[in-house]
Amino acid sequence: MSGVVVKNMSFKLGQTLTITGIPNSEATHFVINVGNSEDDIALHMNPRFDAHGDTRAVVCNSYHGGKWCEEHREGGFPFNQGEEFKINITFTKEQFLVSLPDGSEIHFPNRQGDEKYKYMHFEGDVRIQGVEIK
Repeated sequence: MSGVVVKNMSFKLGQTLTITGIPNSEATHFVINVGNSEDDIALHMNPRFDAHGDTRAVVCNSYHGGKWCEEHREGGFPFNQGEEFKINITFTKEQFLVSLPDGSEIHFPNRQGDEKYKYMHFEGDVRIQGVEIK
């Protein structure tokens, strides 16, 4: 697995995870994963500039029991190559609420239903500049 992996960083119900970064100038896509391990991903967020058959789409999913679940597409695409972004993620036992750079939101089900996640993984055509949990 490539990219940046953060382990044992507690992200609990009611907290906000803020991620800032800059997609590369030639970015095709990047990935933000939140879960318990690389085999148990509660939120897989994949902004796609031009990848996997999608153009300018944010695709969310989860990975559990050795397989991907149903893909979820919602909202617009407020990311630009070479421009800084800021994403805020909060969650309840029912859903993740992802606030995108333009103020739009993605509501993604918390399919695992956990109250705490400890694993984050960032990969793809992006330079992550900051990760903060409050």
